[in-house]
Amino acid sequence: MTRRLVTRPARRPPGPRRGRRPGVDAPVPPILRTAAAYAWRILVVGAVAYAVFSVLGKFHEIALALFLGLVAAAMLRPAADRLDRIMPRPLAVALVLVVSALLVLGAFALVGESVANEWPSLVREFRQGLDRIQTWLSGPPFRLDSNVLSDLQSKIGTYLSSHRSTLLNTAVSGAGRVVAVLTVAALGLFCSVFFIHSGDRQWGWFCEQLPQGVRERVRGAGKAAWRTFTGYTRGIVLVAATNAILVCVALFVLGVPLAVPLALLEFFAAFVPLVGSPVALGVAAIVALAAQGPLVAGLVIVLIVVIGQIEGHLLHPLVMSWAVRLHPMVVALSVVAGAIAAGIVGAVVAVPLVSVIWSVRQSLRPPARTREGGPTDGRRGPR
Repeated sequence: MTRRLVTRPARRPPGPRRGRRPGVDAPVPPILRTAAAYAWRILVVGAVAYAVFSVLGKFHEIALALFLGLVAAAMLRPAADRLDRIMPRPLAVALVLVVSALLVLGAFALVGESVANEWPSLVREFRQGLDRIQTWLSGPPFRLDSNVLSDLQSKIGTYLSSHRSTLLNTAVSGAGRVVAVLTVAALGLFCSVFFIHSGDRQWGWFCEQLPQGVRERVRGAGKAAWRTFTGYTRGIVLVAATNAILVCVALFVLGVPLAVPLALLEFFAAFVPLVGSPVALGVAAIVALAAQGPLVAGLVIVLIVVIGQIEGHLLHPLVMSWAVRLHPMVVALSVVAGAIAAGIVGAVVAVPLVSVIWSVRQSLRPPARTREGGPTDGRRGPR
């Protein structure tokens, strides 16, 4: 028999496969694939956030009125719940709102009376204080020319007299803004009545309109958001009241005029975290400089440092750490971003908004699992 010889084809040298271009069709590195996945998600979230803020910007009066209504409900609902035990619910809500309105109007009336009584002496002290400041700046170590300071005062007076019509138009437009503010306040009061009276039933009705599978999660997220919002609101009011009392007592001791109005300014400024309180105390330092001289102004600056330390290391950790679990850098960035987006109102609303969003995210987050397979809350181990 003849044996057939089977010839095998020669092996081709290793190289790129047919139909693939080297360097172009190579597999994507995992880190690049992960970065791309996060990038498009961040773009989507940014677009949604921009759309939400654009809509809110178109209806910012309504959004602000709803915010004020929620603030009033967070502060006054516990009192209405206690009065509900001894009187009908509508009467309890009306009594709480009337007493709160009288307290607010009484505070503003006290401030107005204090300003009216001290205004003549304050104008005289300011004029004398400006002369003292001019003398102080012309001496060592500044040694500024007194003629330059006098020329600066004359230029300011000339500017005000020549732009009187512009200032008048600004005042007229400011009157229109006052009407808008009163409208927002009235709408916020209207919303607060329903939030205090039956806010929980309104939220329950909203959850009932959702699909069955997401009702419980949305209801739990709403409870977490409300718990965070009420905790932040009550905490910031307590911090602001404490700061205002300390400022009022210190300014009375130092003999600075307008102590009560400056304390009220400190109260409202404290609602802007990290920024508002130093700005309000800076205004108090300017008043002290003009009325009492550099020594008292220096003591007010020391007061700024002391109150800042008390607020940052005592009040905020004790009062607000259980309600708002945000890093100070996140708080600062939120305040700046809110101020850029919507001015003072945005700076006030930014921190509670970010806190509520974070609490909702934490409540909707699925529970982590331990190695044994049991659920855990992420802080204290398995439950």
